[in-house]
Amino acid sequence: MEFALLIKAAIMGIVEGLTEFLPISSTGHLILAGSLLQFTGDKVKVFEIAIQTGAMFAVMWEYRTRLLATMRGIGSEAVAQRFARNVLIAFVPAVVLGLALGSLIKSHLFHPVPVATAFVIGGLIILWVERGHRSEYGARDLQGERRARVETVDDMTALDALKVGLVQCAALLPGTSRSGATIIGSMMFGFSRKAATEFSFFLGIPTLVGAGAYSLYKQRDLLSLSDLPMFAVGLAFAFISALVCIRWLIRYVSTHDFRIFAYYRLLFGGLVLLSWHTGWVNWSA
Repeated sequence: MEFALLIKAAIMGIVEGLTEFLPISSTGHLILAGSLLQFTGDKVKVFEIAIQTGAMFAVMWEYRTRLLATMRGIGSEAVAQRFARNVLIAFVPAVVLGLALGSLIKSHLFHPVPVATAFVIGGLIILWVERGHRSEYGARDLQGERRARVETVDDMTALDALKVGLVQCAALLPGTSRSGATIIGSMMFGFSRKAATEFSFFLGIPTLVGAGAYSLYKQRDLLSLSDLPMFAVGLAFAFISALVCIRWLIRYVSTHDFRIFAYYRLLFGGLVLLSWHTGWVNWSA
């Protein structure tokens, strides 16, 4: 396998890991990065979905104590049972809609211009939600931790989980951001920023690992053993960069809001649309 191809796989893995858990759309960044790197095609689409599993391995490693405690207590402990139930409830809507609409969405919307448009729209939504959140909690209680209805993931009800699962479905549209949809949606439903962020991490485990496994199985005829190094490099770099991002993000949300990501989405999406409109960049993917 060409060394240049492995370099591209490493870059894509880093992009995936650094963007998966931020409200800026990892899929959107992968589509744009792949277009710039001329790293496109049906096999690459499978690769982009598969390396999300590397980011999820980072979540499982970082929260291994919580996940192991849940597995040990799921037969007898109410907290573990409620946690597992909520993740399962939130997971189901995206599975149903993904199976029903996934192929249609991929064929029409997995392109740079629709992605950039979603970037801009998502940025405006984040600003709108943050404005309402600040009005509700006040500047001196920016995070809303003392007054949030759902302060931790253990405070969630089954209805809360269903609501988060439904807003996660918006992330089927590339450029929307799965993390952005679940985190910002959760905040709208009364979650603290930390609870919203952590539940987004946990919900990503079945959602993205399942999507990766399904994509690999469905497109298995496209792949061969010679592709293994490319996938291994992408997974490894996604894991490392995601682990760094997770640890940083949890510290960040304790003292900051998400407006900086909204401004980033507006700027980045706007630049892509401008470069497409003027012909500065050939967004061919």
